[in-house]
Amino acid sequence: MAGSRLVHMAPPADRVPLLMKYLFAWTETTDVHPLIASSVFHYEFEFIHPFEDGNGRIGRLWQSLILSRWNPLFSNLPVESIVNQRQAEYYDALNESCRTGESSVFIKFMLTSILDALRSLTTPEVEPEVTPEVMRLLKVMKGEMTRKEIQAKLGLKDEKHFRQSYQQPAVAWKLIEMTIPDKPNSKLQKYRITSAGMAQRMAPNFKFKQRPEGS
Repeated sequence: MAGSRLVHMAPPADRVPLLMKYLFAWTETTDVHPLIASSVFHYEFEFIHPFEDGNGRIGRLWQSLILSRWNPLFSNLPVESIVNQRQAEYYDALNESCRTGESSVFIKFMLTSILDALRSLTTPEVEPEVTPEVMRLLKVMKGEMTRKEIQAKLGLKDEKHFRQSYQQPAVAWKLIEMTIPDKPNSKLQKYRITSAGMAQRMAPNFKFKQRPEGS
C-alpha cells in the first residue's frame, strides 16, 4: 500500500508455498543466462511476496547469491548496493512489471544497473577495441577456468593461435586475469573474467523471456 493506493496485490497466502516451490525449481533447472535468471527470480520473489516484511532485501540478497554462484566477481558487487543508488527507478520498474504482468521492464532495469555498476569499477585509460576473438573468449568464461578448458570451450586446437589471438589480448586489456598472477606458468593457473570483461560481455542487448510457467 502507498497511502490509500494499492500498489501490489500479492497472491493468496495458501498459494505461496507452491509458487515458491515452482520458482526454486525453475531457477535450478533453467538454461536462461544467470544475469537474466537472477533478475527473473528477483522479480518473481517480489511478486509472490512470501513475507510480511523484508521481501525487497531478501529478493536482492537472493539475486546476489545466484550471481555469485555463477561468477565470484559479484561477491564484491552486491545487488543491494546497486539498487540503493536507484531506489525510485527500482520501485518504478517493479510496479510497471506488476502492472503489465510480465518481467521485461524490471529485467532491463536490473541489467542496465548491473552494467553501469561494473563500468564504474573500471577506469581504463584507453577503452580497448575488443576483437571478435576476445569477445568469443569472454562469452565462454564461467567462473575460474584453465587454459585448456577455455580452449576446449572455444573449439580451438592450435594453442599458439589461442594464446596470441585470444588469451594474451584479453589479459593485456585486463578483461580476464590469472588466479595466480605471481606464478604465470603454474600448472594450477586458471583465469577468470574481470569487471571490465563482464562489462564488455554485457554490452550487447539481451532478449527477455516471459515469467516462468506456473508463476
